[in-house]
Amino acid sequence: MQFSVTTSTLDKPRVSIRAAGIAHKRKPAAGASALDAARDGEIAALLKAGEIDGEAGSRLLLPGSGAKGSALLIGLGAKKDFDTRAARKAVQTLAAALVERPATSAVIAVADFQPRGQDIAWVVHSLVAAISDAAYRFTAFKGKEETTPVKLDKIQLCVEHGDAAAAKKACTEATAIATGVNRAKDLGNTPPNVCYPESLADTAREMAKQYKSLKATVLDEKDLEKLGAGAILAVGKGSERPPRLIAMEYSGGKKDDAPVVLVGKGITFDTGGISLKPGAEMDEMKYDMCGAASVFGVIEACCELGLPINVVGVVTSAENMPDGRATRPGDIVTTLSGQTVEILNTDAEGRLVLADALTWVERYKPKAVIDIATLTGACIIALGHQGAAILGNNERLAKDLLSAGEATGDRGWQLPLWPEYQEQLKSNFADMANIGGRPAGTITAACFLSRYTEDYTWAHVDIAGVAWKSGKEKGATGRPVPMLMRYLLDQA
Repeated sequence: MQFSVTTSTLDKPRVSIRAAGIAHKRKPAAGASALDAARDGEIAALLKAGEIDGEAGSRLLLPGSGAKGSALLIGLGAKKDFDTRAARKAVQTLAAALVERPATSAVIAVADFQPRGQDIAWVVHSLVAAISDAAYRFTAFKGKEETTPVKLDKIQLCVEHGDAAAAKKACTEATAIATGVNRAKDLGNTPPNVCYPESLADTAREMAKQYKSLKATVLDEKDLEKLGAGAILAVGKGSERPPRLIAMEYSGGKKDDAPVVLVGKGITFDTGGISLKPGAEMDEMKYDMCGAASVFGVIEACCELGLPINVVGVVTSAENMPDGRATRPGDIVTTLSGQTVEILNTDAEGRLVLADALTWVERYKPKAVIDIATLTGACIIALGHQGAAILGNNERLAKDLLSAGEATGDRGWQLPLWPEYQEQLKSNFADMANIGGRPAGTITAACFLSRYTEDYTWAHVDIAGVAWKSGKEKGATGRPVPMLMRYLLDQA
């Protein structure tokens, strides 16, 4: 799908659909007014007749032919209520209406969808994200007769001359981010018999061949044994598919600039191990690698955009399976840091693979480290499916991530990391236990990780509630690629 910016009037481009907004009480926005003039007052007549009243969520398609094209009118609601939340809803309504049509091209009056307090770049980002999301289809394993392809291919974003430069910059950024989001979705949706540790390593190698600014390094089980990464190895012991640690080094900044390091949990399937999960909905445990998928997505977006900073993406990947060699409750493992862990529950495996990775990344002397993981069911209990949990050892980093989440609608909420929570990880037999009981499960998981991050600035993003959707719309969301990319853009 191709996005571009135009300063032509809405009626000029030769497209299938022209989209504009109508505010509540039948008030056409600027784009709709221009479109009405081009259609000889047709829109004004329909508004007068009450065919559309501008209520939020409403829409009306006016047929057209040839160069004239169809007109798509989107209800914006009351002007006084048109804030960022209302604008996102209007943009999502627009996106859904566009992709369900047989149209191949569209032009959109961008300013019609601009809420109070936001600039034109924000609207461009929102439009590209919403349309890309609505157009996404995962059809790799479906026959042709089972799929209805989206025909929409070219979208022009119509802006005023004074907004053109900002809009073009935002369009370039948003398109790259959409590419990264789709990469994360594809990896998350791929079935676990096709997506496993070594296949993720192959993906990293392929991306390194595609982008000159990217270098990929893969550590296999022998490398991990030599390294002393006992926690990663412990999680992968029960699987026929051995674990991998994957590093993707994106060099966009100066050689000596400290990189931002992203660490993604890549459990390509999680049975729970010996602490076996219930069978219901276990198929969704293929999404336990969505943290890793988001790292791949961010790295690809950085490469597409040519972001002028250094970023390292590290993926620590294993399958958590329950065979005769699998780690048991009661086992004690030695992590790469030298600290020992008593395994009380083998289903708390994500923090183990992350522990070794968080130790390993010290070699990069990072500016900041952010780990991303579908880590705890407790996060869903706390925040539902609306936002990710953010914790860490640096208030500025946490606030920067929260701000990036608000800007993109990919929101997070900060939880405390008070020293008192560390008491729950005490073990009679090792330096720590891998679980801290039911209370504050998301926080104690972050407390566990904090013991491996004392030498650098660090934040933890628990995406258990936002990484995928269940039910009829089941599928990976690509979150938190937008949040992370906004953070990196702000750093750049």
